[in-house]
Amino acid sequence: MVKSGVLKTLKDCRIEWLNVFAVDNVLQRMADSVFIGAVIESGMQSGAKVVSKAAPEERVGVMCLEDGKPSIVEYYEMTDEMLTSRENDGTLSYNWGVILNYVFRIDKLNDILGMHLPLHRAFKKVKCLDAEGNVITPEEPNAYKFETLVLDMVKLQDSCLAFEVDRKREFAPVKNKEGVDSVETARELLRFNRVDI
Repeated sequence: MVKSGVLKTLKDCRIEWLNVFAVDNVLQRMADSVFIGAVIESGMQSGAKVVSKAAPEERVGVMCLEDGKPSIVEYYEMTDEMLTSRENDGTLSYNWGVILNYVFRIDKLNDILGMHLPLHRAFKKVKCLDAEGNVITPEEPNAYKFETLVLDMVKLQDSCLAFEVDRKREFAPVKNKEGVDSVETARELLRFNRVDI
């Protein structure tokens, strides 16, 4: 934010809140006034939109508390015990899947500038070349992807409002070529929401 000049622009324009979101959700609501207003009204330093998980193994990060502070656990970092743990009423203990739509107070983001975010390691299927130069499309994961994630910015906040939204109205991710969370399922949800495609 400092190198790109964004921080100066935010300060010059007296912007107090920043909405950070992912681009792979075709129903993402940017600058959602209801969400932003709820976070401000709550008095919390940040907010995260969440949906109730469709299944224990759904591939979404999960909002939770860690040592009394907000935290998000990525799906590939969850143990089998975490995935299947349930509360007394039968709901999943780790039920609130984040849809990668966050709101942060600018002054609190300033406090964490310069902090190094941890690297997350995900095992992925990555095309590669064999010794003869032929493209190999693996059927099983064959490479590690190292990435920093916005979810670690949530962990650096003192508080975060988990703001539940209707997944049919706000969560249509495109992660797979076919099947669950594919272009086709996203199209179906766009049609459900009467979005012209």
